[in-house]
Amino acid sequence: MERHVNQEGSKFTSKYNLKVLVYFEEFQFVNDAIAREKQLKNWHRQWKINLIEESNPNWENLWNPLDPETSS
Repeated sequence: MERHVNQEGSKFTSKYNLKVLVYFEEFQFVNDAIAREKQLKNWHRQWKINLIEESNPNWENLWNPLDPETSS
């Protein structure tokens, strides 16, 4: 996430100037994370909004820098 904030993230995050983390899921295994990402890609926009609002109704930034001294 810190790379995205510093405009060093993926092409997608750079193109859309994404800097706020409003939802995330944690997985033990990368294959499970990839499968979930593919599942969410097929969802309608409103389903994704509902998913976010279940856990973060105010759309607060959930990102916490690893080292507050070096992050922007």
